[in-house]
Amino acid sequence: MTYIKQDRRHLNKFEDICNLILAGLRNPQLYDKEEPDKQSKGVRAMKFFKGQENDRIYCKEITLECKIFVVITAELYPKKKTQGLSKELKTLIHKVAKYDYEIEDPSGDKKGI
Repeated sequence: MTYIKQDRRHLNKFEDICNLILAGLRNPQLYDKEEPDKQSKGVRAMKFFKGQENDRIYCKEITLECKIFVVITAELYPKKKTQGLSKELKTLIHKVAKYDYEIEDPSGDKKGI
């Protein structure tokens, strides 16, 4: 959240990406799959300022048994420099995919993912 709240520009971009996700729209320039292999299922990237800073927030998309769709922001990757996926970035994507997520609904029930 520190990254997103650092200034209005970052917050506006984050809100744009969230609105895109909530509307069910696709815009690979802002939010897209990052699944270079089977180990990376469900990993997505929020893309901040492509062609400029080119920061990324790597996320995990999950649909719960109750059909609730969840996007978890997991890892910040500042200043992506390569067009492809470096070994370092693939390692980060695999890490995001393998995290053990625990989601708590408003009623207080915990659901391990």
